[in-house]
Amino acid sequence: MNSFRPLARFFSLLTAGAALAFLPLAARAGDAPSAAQSGSHVTVTGEVLDMACYLDHGAHGAKHADCANKCISSGLPVGLKSADGTVYLLIGEHKPINDELANSGGKTITVEGKLVSRDGINLLENVEVSKS
Repeated sequence: MNSFRPLARFFSLLTAGAALAFLPLAARAGDAPSAAQSGSHVTVTGEVLDMACYLDHGAHGAKHADCANKCISSGLPVGLKSADGTVYLLIGEHKPINDELANSGGKTITVEGKLVSRDGINLLENVEVSKS
């Protein structure tokens, strides 16, 4: 991560953004929330992911936590993978939630937010991290 040059970092971010925009995150039929659920307020528990590394090479878990924390801290998209395998992109109230989750990579947390799903991509917006 520290050896990225600015141009390489730009293309890395561009690639991660394109992957996030065009690849369905829930490949199995049972993973995607139904259309009736979209727009509802939900509570989800799962592992905090940095979406760039997760989508690029499947990186997650405790072994990847240090890198995930660096990526989340640098502003890369942050997500949550629930126990059933569903992956959610997380955002705060019209702003990134990265600062709040900067040291949570690989950890299990519970969040509440508005679920929005479109074209296989699941988003939790206006996310609040449950204090436990």
